[in-house]
Amino acid sequence: MIRSIAVVCLLITALLLTGSSVDAQQPGKVPRIGILSPGGEATREPFREAFRQGLRELGYVEGKNITIEYRYAQGKFERLPELAEELVRLKVDIIVAPSATVARAVKKVTTNIPIILANSGDPIGSGLVATLARPGENVTGLTNYTSELVSKRFELLKEVVPKVSRFAFLSDADSETTRRIFPDAQLAAQVFAVKLQLVEVKVPNPNFDGAFRVMAKDHIGALITSASSLIRFHRKRILELVEQNRIAAIHPEDQWVNAGGLMSYGANQADLYRRAATYVDKILKGAKPADLPVEQPTKFELVINLKAAKQIGLTIPQTMLYRADKVIK
Repeated sequence: MIRSIAVVCLLITALLLTGSSVDAQQPGKVPRIGILSPGGEATREPFREAFRQGLRELGYVEGKNITIEYRYAQGKFERLPELAEELVRLKVDIIVAPSATVARAVKKVTTNIPIILANSGDPIGSGLVATLARPGENVTGLTNYTSELVSKRFELLKEVVPKVSRFAFLSDADSETTRRIFPDAQLAAQVFAVKLQLVEVKVPNPNFDGAFRVMAKDHIGALITSASSLIRFHRKRILELVEQNRIAAIHPEDQWVNAGGLMSYGANQADLYRRAATYVDKILKGAKPADLPVEQPTKFELVINLKAAKQIGLTIPQTMLYRADKVIK
């Protein structure tokens, strides 16, 4: 009897081991991630690499155990719905959206595929999530916005041009984020005793030359640019006009300063994209976007371009240079 039981146990163990071996040898489904960008490939590569780095730290290697489908709108924002539908047809497991503009386009074509915000301005004001703590639907991720950022940009810009009393805030007319944060900007303007003017351009054919003519007419001496996708995409032209009009400007991301802008203060973009990879990992392991809180930035950076300052005749205070995370000479 004892011998029979032992034989049965050996058979069961052998079957279990055989089954485990077969399961381990069967290739599992390779997750497929979609990334939809409103701009072009070249401008997104630094952030794309930061995202891939975050994935590698979690054990995911592109081309081996994870596939990434990239789609670029090349500044043609009207193409975002079409490209979003294309990713949905590919049956990707997750779609990463660099901005609220992209996320809204994706959300219109799918309520099932998880959407991860990598760098959104204001997901609540954009109608993407109910609250940061409990997003509620198929969207979660990271926001680059905190209410303190607007006031900090005013403070830094005022320190550079203390005698300037007329500021402008440049945005696109369709930006939900601007509508939500502009009251904060107005409050900051009052604190620093400056007059603030909202200057907007319209999609799909923004007239930046006209916008800067308005600023010149109204004697604007300092400018804050919004973080909207449209404004980002037209960075080159905006910087040309800023220099031509000799306006002191502060921007939300270091890409502006690397491209010739005067200064930037905002969330560390690479850090946000690396952190977006953690959402991919959690969702692939079974977590639901509705239950994953939207996280705010934890790393901020001040970047200053002394070449740009010299071109418009500005002297950056030494105390500010000491505080800068990066100074371009």
